[in-house]
Amino acid sequence: MKNRFSVAAHFAGEWDEPRVQRWAETTRARLEAPSVTLGVVFMTPHFFDIAGEVLEVLRLHARIPLLIGCSSQSLIANGEELEDQAGMVLQLLHLPGAKVRGIHFDQAALEDLSGPTAWHGKTCVTPRDTHGWLVFADPFNLDGESWLREWNGAYPGIPSIGGLASGVFENRRTQLYLDGQVFEEGVVAVSIGGDVKLECVISQGCTPIGAPWTVTQADRNFILTIANRPAYHVLVDTFNGLPKEEQARAQGNLFVGFASCEYREEFHRGDFLVRNLLGADQQKGVLAVGAMPRAGQTIQFHRRDAESATEDLTACLTEARNRLREATVYGGVLGICNGRGLRLFGKPSHDAGLIQEQLGPLPVAGFFCNGELGPVGGRTFLHGYTASLGLFVKA
Repeated sequence: MKNRFSVAAHFAGEWDEPRVQRWAETTRARLEAPSVTLGVVFMTPHFFDIAGEVLEVLRLHARIPLLIGCSSQSLIANGEELEDQAGMVLQLLHLPGAKVRGIHFDQAALEDLSGPTAWHGKTCVTPRDTHGWLVFADPFNLDGESWLREWNGAYPGIPSIGGLASGVFENRRTQLYLDGQVFEEGVVAVSIGGDVKLECVISQGCTPIGAPWTVTQADRNFILTIANRPAYHVLVDTFNGLPKEEQARAQGNLFVGFASCEYREEFHRGDFLVRNLLGADQQKGVLAVGAMPRAGQTIQFHRRDAESATEDLTACLTEARNRLREATVYGGVLGICNGRGLRLFGKPSHDAGLIQEQLGPLPVAGFFCNGELGPVGGRTFLHGYTASLGLFVKA
């Protein structure tokens, strides 16, 4: 099927140069536009040893001026999630009036860079030049917390969407791709500016339970008191206040959400950054969480399971469909957690299929991540168990 602005195609199997060449040419022929602005590629680890050759074939035969991507254990093409199958996915995007620029940096560069001016010099992109970033990162050799702190400071309020590459976990090996180059550490990113912007849909897969509360005492990653009561007691009361069927669903599936903005009168789904509830000390009344809470923060407990994840993604996509009803959407890039897919939902293509139902037909390329990147409350965070969708939209 031909498309004027974007196509996404799946190549099944391992390296076969003539086949890959023909597939790249066929994929390019499906794009009716006179030129490609950006290519996005995801490859399984079966291509590790010849990834550079693959990139050159794709760039030459699909006529791609700027190509970005990463490795992944499982792939996404349009409405299909192709789990644990050898292959690759290629997306070709024609983005009229877009200004795109690619960059790679590693941990050594991160340690040398400090402050917005240094980052703008490194990327040759200022906040005025970009509407958003498509980003893929190595999960093993990067201080992600330090990078995101610097990145959010350099590009305040500008969304970054993508995720951490996956590959061969036992060998702690992943790959990042930028044009014809293959990197095994750092970050690759493409700035999207000009007449195209990135709209983001972040589904953390959770449903809020109980009421919002205020943290009144915290120490490092421990919440000591909530509303001047032992934090553990507030959690127990929240759990006991649920209907019996909801208690069964919440058992072992509880998380903590931190409000992205403290100044709302009401809090709703998507207003919280969800983090792990790591443990609880009944004797001391303390909760351990996967964050650094502070006194005065608004929190709400959340439940995460397959049903909650479906509800949350459906709600996020409905909101996006309404928000973008009059917009021109060229295509999308999707990153979903390795813990989703068949492992969570028990059926194939849950997230990709739901996106097509709500927003399709939409060309989408995607991958299964070791962590998902996306904005909450105007700042980019690293998430888990999340579906992170970036949409290329006419500005």
